[in-house]
Amino acid sequence: MSSSGGRSPDAGDLPSAAAVLVLCTGNAARSVMAGYMLGQLAEDLGIPLRITTAGTHALEGQPISLRTRAALARVGPFAEHPLSAHRSRQLDAFGLGDADLVVAMEADHVRYVRRRFPQAAPRTATLRRLCRDLSPPPPALADRLRALELDQVVLDGSEDVPDPAGGDEETYALCAAELWELCQELAGRL
Repeated sequence: MSSSGGRSPDAGDLPSAAAVLVLCTGNAARSVMAGYMLGQLAEDLGIPLRITTAGTHALEGQPISLRTRAALARVGPFAEHPLSAHRSRQLDAFGLGDADLVVAMEADHVRYVRRRFPQAAPRTATLRRLCRDLSPPPPALADRLRALELDQVVLDGSEDVPDPAGGDEETYALCAAELWELCQELAGRL
């Protein structure tokens, strides 16, 4: 994390915003929903976060799907949330380079990062693992991630948030409800 420049010596040490990249396969459902949720929770709780999303196999520039939008709207704070600005994005080294934390929706996404971008592996984990293992602050996020040795952990499919792609509206709604619970847990640990 970088510090803010141009502040006076007596301004205090305000925390800089942690860059969190939320990752799924197509950047069309899970990462989009979790990204909006974490962003809203960060705002509500006063947690300085910068949220971006990407996919391991995304079609660049696609808007949020109707099922994703409808599922997110069923989660309390998002009923009136403007979602039209989202466009899908393929994960790349540039996006990963800026991320202090990569939150993956499944073990295969972590494997993808380990294979393609090994320098990001120590700060990449599934959402479920982070909810289970990341200790709340202090110390700094980078120190807490380093202690988890994420690039060495054995990956387990039980950590996956199932992909709703191809499912009906109820499948998407169940995914959104599950993500909401997990994101609330993770926000408390960031």
